[in-house]
Amino acid sequence: MAGMAAPKRQDTRKFFENLSGAGKSIAVLTSGGDAQGMNGAVRAVVRMGIYVGAKVYFIHEGYQGMVDGGDNIKEATWESVSSMLQVGGTVIGSARCKEFRSREGRLKAAHNLVRRGITNLCVIGGDGSLTGANMFREEWSGLLDELLQQGLIDEEAVRSNSVLHIVGMVGSIDNDFCGTDMTIGTDSALHRIIEVVDAIMTTAQSHQRTFVLEVMGRHCGYLAMVSALACGADWVFIPEMPPEDGWEDSMCQKLSENRDYKKRLNIIIVAEGAIDSHNKAITPDYIKDLVVSRLGFDTRVTILGHVQRGGTPSAFDRILASRMGVEAVLALLEASANTPACVVSLVGNQAVRLPLMECVQMTQEVQKAMDEKKFEEAVALRGRSFENNLITYRLLSHRKSDSELPSSSFNVAVLNVGAPAAGMNAAVRSAVRVGITEGHKMFAVNDGFEGFYKGQIKEFKWGDVGGWTGQGGSLLGTKRTLPGKHLEKIAEQMRIHNINALLVIGGFEAFESLLELYEARADYEEFCIPMCMLPATISNNVPGTDLTLGADTSINTIVETCDRIKQSASGTKRRVFIIETMGGYCGYLATVGGLAAGADTVYIYEEPFDIRDLQSNVEHLTQKMKTSIQRGLVLRNENCNENFTTDFIYQLYTEEGRGVFDCRKNILGHMQQGGSPSPFDRNFSTKIAAKAIQWITRTLKDSYKGGRVFANSEDTACLLGMRRRALVFQPVSQLRDETDFVHRIPKEQWWLKLRPLMKILAKYKTSYDVSDSGQLEHVTRIRPKETNTSATI
Repeated sequence: MAGMAAPKRQDTRKFFENLSGAGKSIAVLTSGGDAQGMNGAVRAVVRMGIYVGAKVYFIHEGYQGMVDGGDNIKEATWESVSSMLQVGGTVIGSARCKEFRSREGRLKAAHNLVRRGITNLCVIGGDGSLTGANMFREEWSGLLDELLQQGLIDEEAVRSNSVLHIVGMVGSIDNDFCGTDMTIGTDSALHRIIEVVDAIMTTAQSHQRTFVLEVMGRHCGYLAMVSALACGADWVFIPEMPPEDGWEDSMCQKLSENRDYKKRLNIIIVAEGAIDSHNKAITPDYIKDLVVSRLGFDTRVTILGHVQRGGTPSAFDRILASRMGVEAVLALLEASANTPACVVSLVGNQAVRLPLMECVQMTQEVQKAMDEKKFEEAVALRGRSFENNLITYRLLSHRKSDSELPSSSFNVAVLNVGAPAAGMNAAVRSAVRVGITEGHKMFAVNDGFEGFYKGQIKEFKWGDVGGWTGQGGSLLGTKRTLPGKHLEKIAEQMRIHNINALLVIGGFEAFESLLELYEARADYEEFCIPMCMLPATISNNVPGTDLTLGADTSINTIVETCDRIKQSASGTKRRVFIIETMGGYCGYLATVGGLAAGADTVYIYEEPFDIRDLQSNVEHLTQKMKTSIQRGLVLRNENCNENFTTDFIYQLYTEEGRGVFDCRKNILGHMQQGGSPSPFDRNFSTKIAAKAIQWITRTLKDSYKGGRVFANSEDTACLLGMRRRALVFQPVSQLRDETDFVHRIPKEQWWLKLRPLMKILAKYKTSYDVSDSGQLEHVTRIRPKETNTSATI
């Protein structure tokens, strides 16, 4: 693995090398309903545990296996978690266990753990499983005393096993656990739902049908809400938002209006726990009968059921599970006798540790609020991410009549710049519809700034962007042309169409374009208007944001391809694949794709490597071929090194591995840019475009003086990006200093912190900075007030 630069600021940073697992035993179990990605978490716990010198045990069949003991509790090896990453469900099994709910059952479980010296428990499951683990921990010393009295263990065993440490990870496709933005399995379940919805849409369109889809979520409407956002559903029913009395009339009126606007299909999404305001269940069949009897529409019901739990985990779930698994082991190593049981969560883009029971209590409060019909409180308790989904859905779903719209005389233009990226169309749709709702006239520009100076600008209405959410590429057309050479003509077009604000959706070229327009304000008053950029590029190389639109879809493409390539070696053995990814000089796709696909080595520009590194990587693979895992995966970013090309690396590995392994190479190319956008990209695009238009509306009002818009301060030309836990508007002029313009990458990149994690999981010795983790936080109840600059996603 390419050599790491010496860590800077050694005195202020905390490295996990000081945390030793020697003499410790960790057990990992999965409990409750299965979820895709659980295996990735098990793999990360096992490998990180072994890496730090601890003994790691599998507990098969969840708590039932812990109670039964025997062969259910087995020591894990490095090789025993190979090939798990891409498998859905849970390989070590899960079961509901009545016996563990009784003290007698927990006594048996404690005895089985003590016999093996296991005092560190990693539980992957839902809130019921985690509550059970916490109860077990609280009773631990009493259970040991009881075992001692019964003569089943001795004083020494009581002393050496006196404290049980518990760390939880939430595996649940429903995303119904408070304290984390995403639970393991949710993103994969959304993938299954969206695959089905996309397939249904084509048949529904052919026949002018209405489809009623039931998705999982007995107590939580997250899957229904996000899939409705991601496919532009006409109506959604969720437990947290029962429709008002008379909803039948409103829904039928809306469906009828949509047909009048030449929409050939209607999609209605129902969570299985959907209720009306009188706590009466709303079933798909009831909705179907209603639509047929009132409107006479050809209507079908599809119940997705357990399909949502199945299939291979998405890239997001694999990365989430790997990050959480490693964080869980660190939390166990750092736990002291008085550390409360904690759960590893994701907030924004950051792994955090929260007290387990605080999260469980808040999750239970949601149900209590719903039972008491305090639905707004339930939505607030679910967290800002859930609330924002709901707000965005409401914004986009209701087409107001002209008389209902606020009067605004502002014209807003939207355009795509740079290479196409999945999610661009969803962002355009969201921007156009939210803009219309805010009372603006929305103009769409074809072919980026090239189309702009040629006057390819036309007004877009609500219906013009129907069905855009699921489309890949760029329907508006996009070019890499920068505005700099055509400022005069662009300014003229802005005068002709009276453009008062600009929303630019694109990658690094979009960032450069906004800088050029900002700098041209001194010469052209036409550019003294609010301007906002949404980062959209598969390369994830734009400053000011941790994530760009399109990168998630691209990572999924890379991971699916790597899975297939790895599978192709299952019959041949002893084969190494060298795969080239896109990304320019940015190693994000290669690194994160490598982490999600279980790569052995990833070569990127940001981490220089030489011939000695290549040699040690070949030796590492030679050692691996002596184990039961007889295949290797090497990823190379296209511009990582001008001399060590993909061909060179392929030939070097072929020569050095002769007699031990053979090599194949694969250049993924433009397939990484194509395809239907992933649920994450559809949802992220929809939400940030809505937020950008709301910012544009506020800025237009603030800069409207004397009958015209005039905005020339630096905070009126912004990029909207995700920074750690929040969505932030940042002036592009301030981001200039954070940018390496020669290589078109930000100077600081958060994902470089994932590289040591990837190396550890591939069995390389490395240094891992854990300064960011370790602090046990508390669940926040006070919701931050929105400001102009920041809002949690």
